[in-house]
Parts: sequence; structure tokens; C-alpha cells
Amino acid sequence: MRRGQRSLLLSSTPSLLLRSLVLLSLCPRGQAVQAENVTVLEGGTAQISCRLQNYDGSIVVIQNPRRQTLFFNGTRALKDDRFQMVLFTPRLVRITLINVSVSDEGGYFCQLYTDDTHHQVATLSVVVPPEVPTVEVKTEAVEGGEVELTCMSPRSKPPATLRWVRDRREIAGVISQQENGKTVSVSNTIRIPVERKDNGAALSCEASHPALVGQKRVRHYSLDVHFAPTVKIIPPQGILREGDSLSLTCSVTGNPLPRDIQWSRVNDTLPERAEKTGNILQMSRLSQSHNGTYLCQAHNNYGRAADHYTLLVYVSVPPNSHPAIAHPILPSSSFTKEYQDPGAVVETHSAVPYAVIGGILALLVFTVICVLIVTIWCSVRQKGSYLTHEASGLDEHGEVQEAFLNGNDASQGKKEYLL
Repeated sequence: MRRGQRSLLLSSTPSLLLRSLVLLSLCPRGQAVQAENVTVLEGGTAQISCRLQNYDGSIVVIQNPRRQTLFFNGTRALKDDRFQMVLFTPRLVRITLINVSVSDEGGYFCQLYTDDTHHQVATLSVVVPPEVPTVEVKTEAVEGGEVELTCMSPRSKPPATLRWVRDRREIAGVISQQENGKTVSVSNTIRIPVERKDNGAALSCEASHPALVGQKRVRHYSLDVHFAPTVKIIPPQGILREGDSLSLTCSVTGNPLPRDIQWSRVNDTLPERAEKTGNILQMSRLSQSHNGTYLCQAHNNYGRAADHYTLLVYVSVPPNSHPAIAHPILPSSSFTKEYQDPGAVVETHSAVPYAVIGGILALLVFTVICVLIVTIWCSVRQKGSYLTHEASGLDEHGEVQEAFLNGNDASQGKKEYLL
């Protein structure tokens, strides 16, 4: 829609038009001239009308607020193409002014020259609706602090009404106005506390004005809250053995988002086959030489953070062999003190050797069973030996008795058997 079509015209938009009639009596018998006041939007088209009564052919002159003659009896007198004579009859004289500005405001004279010169004034008022307001950040938003925002409508007439809104609730602010010639500049300033959860929160500044007929000009704004980063390493699942591959992802947040993410190994250098791709650390063909604590660090202008992961690589057990237990060297406990950071989420991830523990328990059970078997076998063998010796004693006693019955020397036989 063209700006001219949005103008307030006396004949077409009476809802936005202030109309008044001012009458001048040239004689007791009736009125000679009627002039109508006009209100129009800036950039629109104004119609200035002079109604004549009892017109006898006298000279009619129309002048601008600076008393320059625009038309003399329908003939152009001032070289300003924005003014056009659209109607000149014994009852009505009408001119139009296109692309109206606030500098065109004032009284336009309708003069009728008879024996005496008489005139009437048609007042032209220009309304300036506000454009979409602008938002200016007075102080940047930092976590734990306050942000100061100013909404501005640099030009309106009459002054526009500004208000801040968040989640459909108005935020009270400090309103100020400043006159710029015939227009007024309006501002509304607010101060609100911010946390990192407020980052991206939607605010809006609304400008309302009588010329907008219930509509509003709105400027949307998203809070940009700066805060220190947080770091978290996402570990793999399960136990890592020799020959496996490892991929560690370092999840980083912060505003502004840290661009430089650093990977390192505590008290050692990164393995030769370690590959760093942004926030991902990859290692292939793992061995126990890869064991250690790996560190991910990130920082921005508002702080730094770190997280670590402890890698334990276990020896692969060949088939039909006893399991071997790996004893990786753990890093010094001074790591926590050295790299502790208030903004970091620090966790230690390690694999639990459940298979090794199960093997040890099975070996203990097997040992106990073997001991019980050996103990029982030894006990049975000792009892059998006792019974054998007792039978041998009975045989010797029988031989002695037989010798006695046969008349042999008992003492000799006794001595012999005693030996």
C-alpha cells in the first residue's frame, strides 16, 4: 500500500480526521466562506477545501502558512507541484497537497476579495506514526549480573507509547522523551538480572500510537547472556582390551562457545596414533602403553573448564590359557588439585575387571576342593596301615605257642622272638 493511500482525508477517513467549521459573515444576510481543518498522516495527501456562499464572482485567493499565494482564482501562483487545484466552482474551491510532511503544518488561508478583504483559515495538522522501535544494549549480559536495554522510537507525533514485554508480562522501565522540532523521541530503559538459563530468552518492545488504529509496531530481541564454559567427556561403554579402538567426545558449552578445545595426557604426551578432530579424540590398536588420564580443556573470555578420563587397557586372554591380570599404573592424585576448576564437571571413568575377579574366585574354590580330597585320602591310608601291623602281631604269638607245645626251650624261643 502506498503511503498516499494511508493518508487521512477529510472526505474518505473521517475516523482519523479532525473537522471543524469556522464561519465568517460578510453581511447580515449569510455566510461567505467556510474553511475546514484537516489532519493527515505524514506522507499522505491532504485535501484543503473552501466552501463559498452567496459567491458573486469576486477574486478567491488561497495562501500557505507563510502567506505565500498558492492559487489566484484557480490559477497557480507558486511553483510547487505538490499542490494541485482539483475543483473551482461558485460553491466549492478545493486543492490537494501530496507527500505531506510536518513542515507543511499550519493555517491555509481562504480569502475572498470584495469591497473588504475577508479570509478564513483551514488548519492542517500532520500525524507522525512511529516506525518499528530499535533496541540498544547499554551493558552486555554476563551470568550473575544485570543487563540494561533501551527501546527507542526516534520520531513520532504525538509521542508514541513504548513498553517492554516478556512472557506476556510487562517489564517496568524508565521512560524519557525529547523534542526534535515538531516530532518527539521516546525511550524506555530496563535493567534485569540474568543467569545462563536466560540466554536466548525472548523479549519484545511494543510501540503503540493513535495513528496505528489499535495495531502495534514490535521489535523482538533475544537475550545474549555470556557465561563460562562447561566440559564433559563422554566415555565408551564396556571394557577396553588390547587391539580395540577408542573414541572420546568432549561435550562443551559456553557463550561464546569455545573454539579451541585442547586434548592432553596427564604427566605424559599423547600416543603417536592419537588423532584429534575438533572435540573428538580417537586412538586405534590400543595397548597398555595407552593407559593414563586424558584431559579435555576449553576456555573463553569468561572462564575455563576441564574434564578427565582414566583409560585402563587389559591384556587380551588367548583361548585355553589362564587369564592374566593387568595392573595399569594409575595417575597421581595431585591431578584433582592441579586441574580443579569451579566451572568444570569433573568425573573419572574406569573399567571394572569383573572377568579377572571371577577367575580368581574359581581358582580359590578349585584349590579348596583339592585340599579336601588330599586330606581324605591320607586319612584312609593311615587307617589301613594300622590294621596290617595288628595282624602281624597275632601271627607271631601263634608261633610262640606252637614251640611251647613241642617242648622247645621256651626262653630261647622267647628270646628269639624278642629279637
